[in-house]
Amino acid sequence: MRQRPASGIFVLTLALVLGGALLVSLGRGTSGPAAADTFDGTGRVVVRGASMVLTMDPKAGEGPLGQLPDADVLLEGDRIKAVGKNLDTGGARVVDGRGKIVLPGFVDLHNHLWQSLIRGCAADKELNGWLGKCVLPFYSKPITEADGYAGVRLSTMDVVGTGITTVTDWSHTFNKPFAWGNLRALADSKLRFVFAYDAGSDPALQDAVRAAKREFIDPNPLAHLQVGSHPTLDNFGNLDASAKLARELGVPLNVHLLESKADPATGQMEALRKADALRPGLIADHVIHATDADLDELAKADVRVAHNPLSNQRLASGIIRLPEMHKRGLKVGLGLDGGTNDTSDMFNVMRAAVNLQRATSTDPAVYPVIADVLRMATLGGAEAMGLDREIGSLTPGKKADLQVIDAQQVNFAPRVDWVNQVVYNTQPANVQWVFVDGKALKRDGKVVGADDPRLIRDAQAAADHLKTLLP
Repeated sequence: MRQRPASGIFVLTLALVLGGALLVSLGRGTSGPAAADTFDGTGRVVVRGASMVLTMDPKAGEGPLGQLPDADVLLEGDRIKAVGKNLDTGGARVVDGRGKIVLPGFVDLHNHLWQSLIRGCAADKELNGWLGKCVLPFYSKPITEADGYAGVRLSTMDVVGTGITTVTDWSHTFNKPFAWGNLRALADSKLRFVFAYDAGSDPALQDAVRAAKREFIDPNPLAHLQVGSHPTLDNFGNLDASAKLARELGVPLNVHLLESKADPATGQMEALRKADALRPGLIADHVIHATDADLDELAKADVRVAHNPLSNQRLASGIIRLPEMHKRGLKVGLGLDGGTNDTSDMFNVMRAAVNLQRATSTDPAVYPVIADVLRMATLGGAEAMGLDREIGSLTPGKKADLQVIDAQQVNFAPRVDWVNQVVYNTQPANVQWVFVDGKALKRDGKVVGADDPRLIRDAQAAADHLKTLLP
């Protein structure tokens, strides 16, 4: 009889505590695993009390990166609704921002996503030796739609994990089924993407590009098209036809330019002039072996450049003249460049972009400094694509493409200078949340669907198939 009152008091107390906790949870929202499935881009989400927000919009915060300490980022549907302190968020789902950094998702300006299937191939070769060993043989081989899908789908999971929300996939499109597998994988990824379709003068191939635009690009608000080509005088017929197709479709042309030390002798710049391809919006990948006159001409034509420092190192291609490009006002973004990057780590790319220029100039203040590469990886890439009105900064009204970095892990903490640490200390494991169009593709440190064993199994089968096709 004496024990019952004590037991009753304990039960009542426990019920009150649990009930209070539930009410607090309902009022604040939750970022726990059970609630993560509701982050589907249809409601409201707030990153509450982020220790630092790098908006990349000087009008929204302090300095060139638009920094805001201890601020909220509110998403509504597929848009950024507001950024600021103590926002009124109503019934928004909550991601706890304490100890975390919020910034726009990265824009990967140049990639070849299928090349996850040839990782490690010909690691002792320069560019042309690597192409001859690992890429060019597939143009005459039975590479399949399933191969294309498996390699690209694996890569999309990989890039999401490092905070990338927009990717330009320059596809070699070895045949139409391969291209369709590539495009299906991009659509299934829910990433924002640009598909650069390697075209030419073959009417059937040009019709395939038109069909890809109708079937995959136009119906998908996350999708954009470019026409890919390789400019040389020997390849002028294909280049000219590709440039005309790009103009017909109203999309940019995307070319590999002056990447190898052998490229200037192939007449690349002359070929672009003859094809009337030196126009605003042209994407030029690499641009390493450019003269002053070349840079002047590219800047005058408002050509945009994709810088791929890790790939350029691996292939012994050389070092881009980034400070000279900056002086001329060229728009430059950063790219991973597929299988010769060896990782999908945009933080590594930013580090390399800074450190290569410092090592060759012996000047720690040379362009780009830390703030410059952060901008290149976000708003700079968006500007190069012509998408900066939609993405690239956490400006209210823009698309809800962003990432949340945990700064309280052992590789990152303690806090000293978080802007520098984002570039020099962050690893993909620090990226806890990635939103594209308001949908969480990475939740509480896990890429959605990346634990599906079929991803690795299918990619391995495709890689095994491709290996049998190589010389």
